[in-house]
Amino acid sequence: MPTSLDTQHTLGDYAALSKLVRNAGLLERRRGYYLVKMGLTLLAMAGAWVAFAHIGDSWWQLFVAAFLALVFAQLAFIGHDAGHKQIFQKGKPNNAIGRLHGGLIGMSYGWWNKGHNQHHANPNHEHDDPDVNIDALAFTEGQARLKTGFTRWMAKYQAYLFFPLLLLEGLNLHASSVRAIWKGEVKSRKIDGALLALHFVLYLGAVFLVLSPGIAVVFVVVHQGLWGVYMGCSFAPNHKGMPSPTEEDSKDFLRKQVLTSRNVRGGFWVDLALGGLNYQIEHHLFPHMPRPNLRHAQPIVRQFCLDKGIPYAETTLLRSYRYVLEHLHEVGAPLRAARA
Repeated sequence: MPTSLDTQHTLGDYAALSKLVRNAGLLERRRGYYLVKMGLTLLAMAGAWVAFAHIGDSWWQLFVAAFLALVFAQLAFIGHDAGHKQIFQKGKPNNAIGRLHGGLIGMSYGWWNKGHNQHHANPNHEHDDPDVNIDALAFTEGQARLKTGFTRWMAKYQAYLFFPLLLLEGLNLHASSVRAIWKGEVKSRKIDGALLALHFVLYLGAVFLVLSPGIAVVFVVVHQGLWGVYMGCSFAPNHKGMPSPTEEDSKDFLRKQVLTSRNVRGGFWVDLALGGLNYQIEHHLFPHMPRPNLRHAQPIVRQFCLDKGIPYAETTLLRSYRYVLEHLHEVGAPLRAARA
């Protein structure tokens, strides 16, 4: 058990880092950036649907479906930032932006925000982080041992199944949103429910009115599948394969957030593709920090961790996926050995 002096020391570390970041002006809102970002993303979405209407009943629509998958992910990133109050100081305008973007992609903002806040409070915790407590995969050997039936078989070969499963992630986001609203697990149940209903009516109505049934089904499959893969590939590198927090780590906010997170380097294009989530360490330490400020905070945080002897994980995008797959394969190894 840490002494009160130890606790003051660890709290002092985070306070010292926060002061460095605040003095650099990195917690100031960037409303101009977000206005441009939202405008361009909404313009891209509008352009995609204009192209959809212009092309008509043609297999060329699959290119529109692929482009819409990219746009949906970018809309989700903006909703994510709004959920963290990165855009405005006050909650109401952020929530309005978050709900709007959630409605555009057919996802309940209230459901997602609740689960994501739990994740930030308990990153990589075997029981308390909803992102590592799911039916389809096992992220610890303890979780793997509890799997039964088909999910146990999936856990054995989950490294091979991981990317194919991401094809279903878009549908899972829709289904989980509908389920949460139906069960009354969302505070903004009526608003989120109305936005989801409007989304499905307009989306499916447009697709099946403009396209013949066969092309329409393939359009939905391609769009939703690629969107799911994009979302999964954006979030997977952040924590998967990183250690679970120990009891001592959980008492130290700074170390809990740094030790369970992984950054992805790569410059402007990686920043754009991952919506700033590649600065996962900085984001978890300062979740209210606007996205464009994260890259400026990185050298400050990295040097601070170096001075304090705190491991700071950073790798390339492709290597991060390898870490994820290696971890999933290792977790499933005892189940494969038991079968042998």
